[in-house]
Amino acid sequence: QVQLVESGGGLVQAGGSLRLSCAASGRAFSTYAMGWFRQAPGKERQFVSSISQNGAGTYYADSVKGRFTIFRDNAKNTVYLQMNSLKPVDTAVYYCAADPFHVGARSAYWGQGTQVTVSS
Repeated sequence: QVQLVESGGGLVQAGGSLRLSCAASGRAFSTYAMGWFRQAPGKERQFVSSISQNGAGTYYADSVKGRFTIFRDNAKNTVYLQMNSLKPVDTAVYYCAADPFHVGARSAYWGQGTQVTVSS
């Protein structure tokens, strides 16, 4: 069982930056692939980024490539999403996900979400 708690969301102006954090419970954090998804009002949840268990592999949606960076600290049981050059279209609830094999829409564990609002 893994519990995920996101933090770091908030209101920021376009062009600004935010860093999201996702703290995981349990001792097996390093065995989970981790990822971030987002859901804007009236839209389906979409993939943002993921990272492999050892951090060597990172993946990004085209819409955030070059602006967002995912990284993890296995000693702190935490995964981060550094978001730069934010745009109003990035406004959404951001969710952290964990899975022992592959992070996707059917990931095993999900956080409760953190709101990110980007004003123009």
